[in-house]
Amino acid sequence: MDEQEKQLLEKHAATNPELKALWDDHLLYEKQIEKLESHAHLTPAEQQTLKQLKKQKLDGKTRMMNILEGLKEGK
Repeated sequence: MDEQEKQLLEKHAATNPELKALWDDHLLYEKQIEKLESHAHLTPAEQQTLKQLKKQKLDGKTRMMNILEGLKEGK
């Protein structure tokens, strides 16, 4: 995410609940992923959780970027 997109996100998050929720989820997933990746060894369950978190983070970011793209274009 570039600086322009971050500024657009900050500007519209207060008035766009979906965008705000996606950003909050993104930050939460990021923290959970970092915590799991800090472990030296992961159990199979932790590996599955990590995979799921990364997928959710990517899906959310894709939706967030689509919203931001629409805002850039003035939709």
